[in-house]
Amino acid sequence: MEATIFDRGSENTAYAQYFVGQSYLKMLTTRGVVIGNVTFEPGCRNNWHIHHAASGGGQILLCTAGRGWYQEWGKPARALKAGDVVEIPAGVKHWHGAAKDSWFTHLAVEVPGTDTRNEWCEPVSDEEYQRLDTAAQS
Repeated sequence: MEATIFDRGSENTAYAQYFVGQSYLKMLTTRGVVIGNVTFEPGCRNNWHIHHAASGGGQILLCTAGRGWYQEWGKPARALKAGDVVEIPAGVKHWHGAAKDSWFTHLAVEVPGTDTRNEWCEPVSDEEYQRLDTAAQS
C-alpha cells in the first residue's frame, strides 16, 4: 500500500453492505463540509449510488494515492490516480473504487446542499469490473 497523507482509519463497517471488498474510513470533518478519507483494498469498489439534493449537493473526489476507477451510469469508466479530481453533480448515478491490483485512496467531499441524501443501488458485478481492468491493460 502506498503512503497516504491522512490516516487510513478503521474498517468501514458502517457502510460495508454497500461495498464489494474491504474499505477503510477516517472522517476528517463532519462540520460544515463533510470530508472522509476512504481507502479501498485492491479490487474493492462501492455500489452504484446517487447523491440526491433539492439544490446544491453532489460529491467531489480528491484522489490521493494508488489507482482506481470512477464510472457514471451509461458512460465509460475513467481510470484514476493520485492528483485526479472528480466532480460528481447531484442526481448522477455512479461508482468508484480501486483497480484490481492497487490500493486506492481518495478524499470524499460532500458538497453542501438542501435536502441531501444518498441512494445506494446495485453492486458493480464482478463481470463488469473485470472487463474494466482487462480493457485498460490492452
